[in-house]
Amino acid sequence: MRISTALAAAAATALTVSVLAGTPEKLADPSKITATAPEVFKAKFETTKGAFVIEVHRDWSPAGADRFYALVKNGYYDGVKFFRVVPGFVVQWGIHGDPAIASTWLKAKIKDEPVKESNRRGFVTYAKGGPNTRSVQVFINLQDNTGLDAQFFSPFGKVVQGMDVVEKLNGQYANEISNLQGRIAEEGNAFLEKHYPNLDAIKTATIE
Repeated sequence: MRISTALAAAAATALTVSVLAGTPEKLADPSKITATAPEVFKAKFETTKGAFVIEVHRDWSPAGADRFYALVKNGYYDGVKFFRVVPGFVVQWGIHGDPAIASTWLKAKIKDEPVKESNRRGFVTYAKGGPNTRSVQVFINLQDNTGLDAQFFSPFGKVVQGMDVVEKLNGQYANEISNLQGRIAEEGNAFLEKHYPNLDAIKTATIE
């Protein structure tokens, strides 16, 4: 068991190093990563547990869709860890593995938008810490979390393939890491790989 865990951790580290080594320098400047998304598009996430596909509808949340499209298209989510997996609630990710990039993007806020779709199972929404604080972190609802609608969490897409993969993402740490987001941003994937080696990660995210 120890050997297999060590091998898994080593593989995850190698994946992160490989992905981050190819990260475009322009990711360090959010003002250079902007785009107008198509009215409907799909983003495929290849993860350490398999692949899932998110279908985004721009009319549900235009600013949210545009930001997500730009991030995926420019490789922002490649190598990013699923740091919050709470079975029966949500799967959350979005803090970049490179601290320099993470700290910059977490400050690149976009305004809240009206809630046009409900936070039902499989729907994808930005995480936030108050009004108008959406940036790069998103979550997939693992159940109907309709109570989030009244808190202005506006879904911008939904999982249309691979929800079974989403359900398999490692939830052993649950909410344990949620209050360490500042440290994750400051120390990057190196911190997560040292202290939470069994986290699943995104290999690549691409626009289909």
